[in-house]
Amino acid sequence: MRISEVIKPPTPEQQRIKTMQAQVRQAQQRVKQERIRQQQVKLNQQRSKVASV
Repeated sequence: MRISEVIKPPTPEQQRIKTMQAQVRQAQQRVKQERIRQQQVKLNQQRSKVASV
């Protein structure tokens, strides 16, 4: 690997792709967290039903 290859900044197209990939990863994390949150809400509702019976 040459030093010029390491120092060379990414092209605008490459930077755009990296940005989009980062946004996808963040969106996937948010979806995962939302699913977990919804599961916890559902479990808490089931627990409260069992506790009230």
